[in-house]
Formats: sequence, C-alpha cells, structure tokens
Amino acid sequence: MSRTLPPLNALRAFEAAARHESFSRAAEELGVSHSAISRHVRGLEARLGVQLFRDASRGVALTAEGGHYLQRITPAFDVIGEATEGLADTPAGRVVVNSEPVFAAKIMIPLMAKFQRDLPEVELRLVGSNELADLDRYEADLAIRYAKTGHLNEPSDLLSDAPIYPFAAPGYLKDDILRPEHLTQMPLLRDRGPNIWIDWVALAGFDVDVPDPPWRMRAALALEMAVHGAGIYLGASDGTHLDEAAGRLMRVSDVGFRQGSFHLLTSGQAGRRKAVRSVRTWLLDHTKALRSGEDQPNG
Repeated sequence: MSRTLPPLNALRAFEAAARHESFSRAAEELGVSHSAISRHVRGLEARLGVQLFRDASRGVALTAEGGHYLQRITPAFDVIGEATEGLADTPAGRVVVNSEPVFAAKIMIPLMAKFQRDLPEVELRLVGSNELADLDRYEADLAIRYAKTGHLNEPSDLLSDAPIYPFAAPGYLKDDILRPEHLTQMPLLRDRGPNIWIDWVALAGFDVDVPDPPWRMRAALALEMAVHGAGIYLGASDGTHLDEAAGRLMRVSDVGFRQGSFHLLTSGQAGRRKAVRSVRTWLLDHTKALRSGEDQPNG
C-alpha cells in the first residue's frame, strides 16, 4: 500500500521550525542555512495546500493547521528515532545539557574527560546559562537548575543538596578560623541571591550585624575572589570541592546548613532516547557524593 508522504527533509525542517518557532534556530539545529529551512517549509505548504506558519514579532508562529500537524508528526519522529537507536549496541548521538554556570564550571566540566571515556559515542554539548531552557521545544535534552525550596514544580532528579559553609584562601584568616570580628572587617562573598550570611550568623550564634552589600557579583566571580584571597565566601560545598582538594580554598568553620538543591530535568520526548537516558544515569552516578548523607553540616 502506497503512502502519501512529503519529502523527509521538508518534514524535518517544518518540525524543527515549529518547535522553536524560528527558522534560524531550526537551521542551527539541523546544520543547514536559514534559506534551506524556508525553502523546505514553503515547499511543504505548497504540497499540502495549507499555511503552516504566520509571521510574528519574533520569528514565526504556527497557524491552527500547523499546530495540529506538529502534534501528529512529532510522535512519528520520536518512534523513528527510538527504533533507530534500538538497533545500536551503544548509546550514540548529541545530547544538550543546559546548566547553571557555577554547576557547569565546577561540577560538569571537571567530569568531561571521564564522560568522553565512558560514553565515547555521545556528543555532550554543555550550555551554561541562568535562563531555564524550554525542554518542550527541544532547546535542551537535560537541564540542571537550582531550587531554593528543595524541589521543582516538575519531575526531576536530585543532583546535589550539598551544605553551605564559609570558605577562604589558606592563610587569609588567622589560624584559618572565622571569628565574629572578621564579618565586619573583611569582604563577605556569597553564592545565593538573598543575604545568606544573616542566616549563617544566626546559626553560628555570633552577635554581629551583617551588612547587606549594595551589589552582589555573580557566584562564579565571588568564588574566584575568595580563591585569590579577596574575601570570605559563603557557598555550597559542591562548588568548592575542587578548590579545596587543590589547596586553593579551605572551610573556615564547621557551622553549615542546607538551603535548596540542584536538580536534573529531562525532556519528556528526549528522555525516550537511549543517549539521553545514558547521560542521565551517568550524571546521577557521578554526583552521588553531592547528595544528603555524604557531608552533614553542623549547627
């Protein structure tokens, strides 16, 4: 029985452009030019006799017919992808991980060499960003995000709930111990939005008023300031463990507490791919030491 099927390249161009609502981003995903996407889409519209997109203020938007068509063909692409991956003995393909910058720099990048040895057929693309990728539009296959409340509003895996401690470069503080007077005499750095120093001081029992600085640098820069002996850093130990191991930072108090956690979100459709499932399993296995029970705070 013959099937009424448009050209596969035209379908791929439409499906990518529809997910992103952008010809440019579809072109980037598929590794072709913007004009190639436009040509394929216009050819598909002419073949089907319907308008699939309309112009929008940013990019393009789906028409009602285009939205309906996308809902029908996306599962078909997923089935084809699953069937193709099922023939392979090992996971392969590109997996995009969108991560908060500090986690990307301090946790993910140091693991990249081992990842390449363990899963050589998987091309892991790491994107550091404070903006949450839209997994429903395939902007990323996996996303790593911080949740202050300890959980997210959608299904996710816990990666790290490492406790928060104060850190400084060796020799920055006398006897490498944090004392009350240091809190008013030295720059206080932190890796969270609210002034978590106030919470830490209350927990430590210090009778000191901690000023709220007029501005706060981003966490990655604050951490580097402490590494280079320019302040005391209050932050989670998942981001400091490499600098501690290398002797660039040290914990200057045993008083610590937990506040929030990092979670791994998986795209619903992408999660059906063998390569994405393998990356998820690998990440969970290699972050075990960052979860509760490995480093209990005092206080």
